[in-house]
Amino acid sequence: MGDKIILTCTECLSRNYTTKKNKKTHTERMELKKFCKKCGKHTIHKETK
Repeated sequence: MGDKIILTCTECLSRNYTTKKNKKTHTERMELKKFCKKCGKHTIHKETK
């Protein structure tokens, strides 16, 4: 079972997405390029604590 994580936009710092991640196989922080509704463009979203 995966642990719930929150993805935050690197430009406007809004918390837009939630997803699950297996922390045993992926130990580093996740970075995805997703669409930010607040910025209105595709930006890099990083995993927060």
